[in-house]
Amino acid sequence: MPSAPLAERLSIPSGPLFFPVTAYGPDGALDLDAYRAHVRGGVEAGAAAVFACCGTGEFHALTPEEFEICVRAAVEATEGRVPVVAGAGYGTALAVRYARLAEAAGAEGLLAMPPYLVVAGQEGLLRHYREVAAATALPVIVYQRDNAVFTPDSAVRLARTDGVIGLKDGLGDLDLMQRVVSAVRTEAPGDFLYFNGLPTAEQTQLAYRGLGITLYSSAVFCFVPEIALAFHRALRDGDDTTAHRLLDGFYRPFVELRAQGRGYAVSLVKAGVRLRGLDVGEVRPPLHEPAEDHVKQLARLIERGYALLEGDA
Repeated sequence: MPSAPLAERLSIPSGPLFFPVTAYGPDGALDLDAYRAHVRGGVEAGAAAVFACCGTGEFHALTPEEFEICVRAAVEATEGRVPVVAGAGYGTALAVRYARLAEAAGAEGLLAMPPYLVVAGQEGLLRHYREVAAATALPVIVYQRDNAVFTPDSAVRLARTDGVIGLKDGLGDLDLMQRVVSAVRTEAPGDFLYFNGLPTAEQTQLAYRGLGITLYSSAVFCFVPEIALAFHRALRDGDDTTAHRLLDGFYRPFVELRAQGRGYAVSLVKAGVRLRGLDVGEVRPPLHEPAEDHVKQLARLIERGYALLEGDA
């Protein structure tokens, strides 16, 4: 059953969903001042929600103690202006622990990421997410990707699970998503939420919009919020001309650049934040920094993206 406060705040977003990077200092430790500045800047730029310590925020690289500190810092930086949703993952016991840490830190919801490594059957996956949802009072969005892919029947059972309010899709199988949406609409009618969670989701959002899925994550918002907001407005207003111009001139080249290195969905975004003047440090292993030439290409692409916006003026 949906949790009204968070579900209602997310259902019709005023702006993109912001997935901040996690800031580290020169010694590799958390840089909370830079992190708070990054989160605060995103909220002031027009983010509708902050998804802290998720994929772009290097959830995998944080200790439980660091995770709780970062979630608390994100809650402090938002000052209640937008909801903070925190990541939770690994095996069931650890996912439950992270869920409780997020609740203690003041988060308003959870993004439950796939279990670590194992490829489980549908019954095992459902049990995992039910235990995570039952562990706290926080509403849960389940992240479908990699080793956590649901049949339409399992999606219906998720939608009927107390505390689970939505499904974020990082798989990209539109046929499956259409069947999931149809099955849930038919067998578990209500306000279940769906999110496009593919890397650089703007690139596929026109297709997801055709399925009725209007919510999407925006890593690009981390470093070029004005471009992300312009694209979000174009989708909201049905301005496909602007959407296509931004897709052709900025998003497609960015996706092609992102494909030049493994882990660039995080490290290239972090490089973009640094290029815009906020030193959030480098990524932690096992991720690695982008090649120098790729960072230079990103800088030129950012300039091109802003030139596209000036053409709208």
